[in-house]
Amino acid sequence: EVISFSEADYEGVRLPHDDPVVVTLMVELFTMKRILIDSGSLVDILYKNAFGQLRIPVDQLKLVKTPLVGFTGEIVHPLGSIDLLVVAGKAPRQTKVQMT
Repeated sequence: EVISFSEADYEGVRLPHDDPVVVTLMVELFTMKRILIDSGSLVDILYKNAFGQLRIPVDQLKLVKTPLVGFTGEIVHPLGSIDLLVVAGKAPRQTKVQMT
């Protein structure tokens, strides 16, 4: 399902804009707040602290050998990747997506 914004959502916003979009989503039955949507990024990053709070066993991570370039230019070696169910919105306007 398409997530879109109405004219009312743009109230007070100067266009064009490049402000970050921050949302709250349900991830594996946990409500995660302050999720930054970065449309220029090629990966979805879940920080170790947030992963730990999901209480998913580390052995469910799949090995990832490709390093990432961090937000400040440093090289970051991910612990792995995992597929998680993400729910956006509330019924009847809700979508569920399996994300890596």
